[in-house]
Amino acid sequence: MTRHPLNLLMVSSEAVPYAKTGGLADVTGALPLELAKLGHDVILLLPRYRCLSDSGRSFRSVCRIYVPTPHGLVDTLIEEDVMPAGESGRQVRVWTIRNEALFDRPGLYQDQGVDYPDNLDRFSFLCRATIKVMAYLRAACRWNTHILHLHDWQTALCAVYLKTIDRDRPEVQGVRTVLTLHNVGYQGLFPEDQFEKTGLPPSLYNPAGLEYYGSVNLLKGGMVFADYVTTVSPTYAREILTPEFGFGLEGVLRNRADLPMGILNGIDIDRWNPETDSYLPANYSVIDRSGKQVCKRKLQREFQLPETSVPILGVIARLTSQKGLDLVEAIIPQLMTMDLQLVILGTGEPELEAKFTMLQARYPDRIGLRIGFDEGLAHRIEGGADVFVMPSRYEPCGLSQLYSLRYGTVPVVRKTGGLADTVLPLTAQDGKVGLATGFHVEKDTAEALLAALRLAVARYQDRSVWAQLVEAGMSTDVSWARSADAYDRLFGSLVRGTG
Repeated sequence: MTRHPLNLLMVSSEAVPYAKTGGLADVTGALPLELAKLGHDVILLLPRYRCLSDSGRSFRSVCRIYVPTPHGLVDTLIEEDVMPAGESGRQVRVWTIRNEALFDRPGLYQDQGVDYPDNLDRFSFLCRATIKVMAYLRAACRWNTHILHLHDWQTALCAVYLKTIDRDRPEVQGVRTVLTLHNVGYQGLFPEDQFEKTGLPPSLYNPAGLEYYGSVNLLKGGMVFADYVTTVSPTYAREILTPEFGFGLEGVLRNRADLPMGILNGIDIDRWNPETDSYLPANYSVIDRSGKQVCKRKLQREFQLPETSVPILGVIARLTSQKGLDLVEAIIPQLMTMDLQLVILGTGEPELEAKFTMLQARYPDRIGLRIGFDEGLAHRIEGGADVFVMPSRYEPCGLSQLYSLRYGTVPVVRKTGGLADTVLPLTAQDGKVGLATGFHVEKDTAEALLAALRLAVARYQDRSVWAQLVEAGMSTDVSWARSADAYDRLFGSLVRGTG
């Protein structure tokens, strides 16, 4: 139990099990529950997308608020669902902002790969509504927000509003804002002539504010005006201060009085648990791993591969160059000279999809391919593969390598961001395994990836070494508990004025 229970309002554009396009939803679905277990009163605020009606959750009306927009006040319904925080007896209230014109659509941010042209209207509205929700909580519920926790560009304007046009409102006095950067590559860029949609005065459209090389940059605004900035791994916190990873915003971060803090993400260890996972054909544990062999055979059968004892390399990723999948494609001819199988699940760039499809047709008994996404199959690949391949060019934290550690599937990861922080490498020079849990790809090249995979396959042949790698990975704490403790300390220091 925390010594300082706080009222935490977390705002996100997505969260499981309500709406998801990527890892952000996993984080904002799990972290509020962990913070509630520590004794905090947590409300998670989301847009009421169309897909929430298909989430299996039920909502009740809470109140109506009137949200300011460039076209006047918009009557807006707030609805609530409640999520239990494990067996703690605590719960998280999930409040949604209903606006059919803005959020009742097939996609969250885009349709058929094209961004919605009114995304600035949509997420400005989310942020203006957030301020009104805080005012309602204080006035009607006597619930004063201590920390407003924001995630990525979609919510960054909240920090700007609180320090500018809403700074004198008594209902939001004393609120401290924390902005978490999940991926600095996505910044919320819009044309200059749309700036008025934010409702901010023109004086804020300048290089010290939201202007960015002739465009409106929402993430930059959040970086400038938030009380504190965090990101999702210690290595990524250092990387985003460099031109290679800062995507033009490294100077903004370096100019802050405090540098971003890196707090590693965790995973939902109840949902990703090989001992109880209902997606797996057999369950297993670090003590009894015999079920993993059953999972391997079933996986080979599912992909119509020969049921042999060769190592299976698994890939679950967006098929994009950012994820390093072009490097995987480039080395497949060399991989096919080795005694192994490769299974791939993902969707992405049409050119890469076509290349992998052709390679699978060329090597049908060595490569299994599924274009698309299938949650159950993702679990079965983690359960049945021997090696997980994750050569991302940059990866702020990454979750798949954490799933892999938990499932005894040894990760081979690019030495970047959270991948470097969460996988302890076994090198070619190591005489013994020690604490190692996987392998690092040292450089962003096909040659480096091939070298790391050759080393992994060679080590796989030594059953004693491999068993130690698997056991070390499965014994690693990848839960949210440690991360939630770090956020707990940060939030407490901000409220006390020591952070």
